[in-house]
Formats: sequence, C-alpha cells, structure tokens
Amino acid sequence: MAVGNTDSDSWLRVYRQAPGGTRLFCFPHAGGAASYFYSWSRSLPEDIDVLAVQYPGRQDRAGEPCVRTVPELADRIHAAIRPRLAEPFAFFGHSMGAILAFEVASRIAREEGVAPAHLFVSGRRAPSRPGHEQLHRASTAALVAHMCALGGTDPRVLADEELLALVLPTIRADYTAIETYRFDSAPPLPCDVTAMVGDTDPAAPVADVAAWSQHTLGRFDLRIFPGGHFYLEECRAGVLDVISSVLSGARQDAGRLPSRG
Repeated sequence: MAVGNTDSDSWLRVYRQAPGGTRLFCFPHAGGAASYFYSWSRSLPEDIDVLAVQYPGRQDRAGEPCVRTVPELADRIHAAIRPRLAEPFAFFGHSMGAILAFEVASRIAREEGVAPAHLFVSGRRAPSRPGHEQLHRASTAALVAHMCALGGTDPRVLADEELLALVLPTIRADYTAIETYRFDSAPPLPCDVTAMVGDTDPAAPVADVAAWSQHTLGRFDLRIFPGGHFYLEECRAGVLDVISSVLSGARQDAGRLPSRG
C-alpha cells in the first residue's frame, strides 16, 4: 500500500520513503499506471525513495479525463512534483514515460535551474528522432493487435470485450499524446543520461535510442538488454541493478570534497 499520499497529491504514489535518500520518480508507459512500479520499491536499495506518477484516467483516477498532449501532461506533472525536489532526485521513464521524464526535467532545468541526479530513459526513441505512427486513429482491432505484439498488457484484458471497453479510451488518449508529440529543440539537459532498450524492440530501434546522447551535456550510457519493448519485465533485475549502481555512484560523487590542488 502506498504511503504519504494526500487527496491533493493525486499525481504521485509514494511507495517508499527514505529520508535523506534519492527520490526516484517513475513515469509509466502509454496505458500504464503507477502501480507498475510498486514491486520496484521492494527491490531497490532502501536509500532510494520510489515515487510513481499516476496519470489521469486510470485506476483511482479513472473518473478524471485523460490528458491528450505531452506538453500539458508535462506541465501538470512538473507542478505536482515541484514541492518534492528539495532532496536529490532522479527520473526513470519507459516508452511514453521516457519522453515525459525528459520534458519534465527540461522544465525543471529551465525554471528551477536544477536537474535530476540522473535521467533513465527506456524503450523510446530520442526526442529528436520522431516517429510517424498513427495508431491513435487506428481501428480497435489494429490497436489491439499492436498491443499484443508489443506485450506489456494482460492478454486477458485484450480478449475481454467489457474490460477492453474500459481501458481502450485511456490507451487511445495516451497514444494520441505521444504520437502527436514534437520535440521543440529544448537545450540538452545538464545531467547524465542512461538509455536502456531491448535488442528486438520494434518500437525503439537501438540507433534511435542511442540518439539520446544528443540530449545531455553530461555522460551518456547505452544499455542493451535481450527482449522486445517490455524487455524490462524479463530483465527487471538487470534494470534495477543499473539504476541502483548509477544512483549509488552519483551519491558518492556528490559526497566527495573538491581537491585542494
């Protein structure tokens, strides 16, 4: 069960709090929800807070209208997390969540003059490598077939007409947001970036994921895992090991005193 949530804080689910640790904000994929990251809070080191963004239109926010553009989503997420940026923080985003994490980080850098300790992006082409998909306009059959091919959605949901009717509007709204997104030439981020991808991901070719290197002034690392778009389910231990190792290194770097020459 999440802790630390309030009625006014509908955008975040706080799955673990570690006073003095690093706050890891997790951004779900299109059609996904904050609960996807609950298990992460039980596997990452105890000095990493795990907070997941809950977009409108799903789970306990099912009664709220979905947001259909990335800029509006990023603006509203930025406003929601701004009060929680006093501690060191990092972002992780998968697929659509990678773009949202980048856009929110860009807003924070521009308006607050700070940056995440690290940005982890997963299963998504770099912002400067736009796609041309129009699945948000596709028939239900075509959209369901695409989701089946990508994985990540319980096949029982896709096969049940009543359940599908409940989730499809949210999925279509998310696809509308990400497929109409266009990069606005924001400057590179002043933080290190790690990009992760499955080696057979049809939605995120490795070369397009490697292009995230153009969006950072810091160090860039590309990690390739076996698997498709939802490689992080089979490779969860490896993904969490990357995150924990990187954030541990970032804390050590931050704690070092500058040389006196």
